[in-house]
Amino acid sequence: MTTGVAVAVTPASVSLESLDLDPAFALHRGGKLEVRSTIPVRDADDLSLAYTPGVAKVCTAIAESPELARDYTWVSNVVAVVSDGTAVLGLGDIGPSAAMPVMEGKALLFKEFAGVDAVPICLDCTSVDALVETVARLAPSFGGINLEDISAPRCFEVEDRLRDLLDIPVFHDDQHGTAIVVLAALQNAARLTGRPLSALRAVVAGAGASGVAVTRMLLNAGIGDIAVSDSKGMIYEGRSGLNPFKQALAADTNKARHTGSTEQALAGADVFVGLSGSTVPEEAIASMAADSIVFALSNPTPEVHPSVAARYARVVATGRSDFPNQINNVLAFPGVFRGALDVRASTITENMKVAAATALADVVGDALREDYVIPSPFDPRVAPAVIAAVAAQAREDGVARL
Repeated sequence: MTTGVAVAVTPASVSLESLDLDPAFALHRGGKLEVRSTIPVRDADDLSLAYTPGVAKVCTAIAESPELARDYTWVSNVVAVVSDGTAVLGLGDIGPSAAMPVMEGKALLFKEFAGVDAVPICLDCTSVDALVETVARLAPSFGGINLEDISAPRCFEVEDRLRDLLDIPVFHDDQHGTAIVVLAALQNAARLTGRPLSALRAVVAGAGASGVAVTRMLLNAGIGDIAVSDSKGMIYEGRSGLNPFKQALAADTNKARHTGSTEQALAGADVFVGLSGSTVPEEAIASMAADSIVFALSNPTPEVHPSVAARYARVVATGRSDFPNQINNVLAFPGVFRGALDVRASTITENMKVAAATALADVVGDALREDYVIPSPFDPRVAPAVIAAVAAQAREDGVARL
């Protein structure tokens, strides 16, 4: 938790020195990243190999055989972290410049947790066409594209179109990173309570990027029934005002035909997954089935305080580091990309995501208990397990090129 002097930022009156009294500002001064060379340039011989004339041989070879770029440039180990700044953390649409500290942080996590080089790119455009065209034109410089903090529903189309256009992994972490970690934690929570996923009825609050992706992944994993709510209540077939993505969700979910509020749907439910930023009253959690599972994942304020949820639920998880069972995307995305890059995968398949979730769940193993259904991001077993599982699944799915 950040401590220090709280500073109200007003550009006309605040000095850098006063901002730096807050340790968060002090840490970010000058940015969190730099570029370093991998080879020395000590003399003219080194220079002639690293640059002209030696580099011309490599350029000519790549021009003749473009796939050699993956062997003789940094492309095979570098990911673009791309945002338009429209859905940044809990801050909303703050624009590309203000999004940069988050994208730098994401790149930092790629490197620290899986040795993946990443470049933060914040784009001053928000239309789907402009985002797709810009990222597609940048793609030859990268081995993968990590989309970040692009608001829904545009994020779905941006990712789908880029996946169709490019032959490198494209992964919207707000969607799939969250879904992978939720599935891993839910697999273990279900195991702890002695039930298969197929026996569980879940309610997901939030139909944005993460809510839709979590729902889709749990459906694919065989959840018994799952219903999703948005700001207007439960999503169901025939409800007016649904965009195409919610219409598709309505067709595949809510077999019980809940049409009221999230609180009403929670009565008798086994699982609650909160991804909405809303508040769920204690009475609704109390109405859930015995041995219920509550993942209140909104940050910084969970939908229900974990100490309250724990009065009724067998397993409680949040998105915060100061409570047990943190659902943190850093458990997934570094290893997913590292595994995909290691085998030069052309895409990240649904099976690869499930493999990552299963690998994460397996790290917990026999140590499983109510306050430990998901490992810590700092567990040194996490990244190697996810990397190996994703790489193996890529080969099995036929999308690996190594």
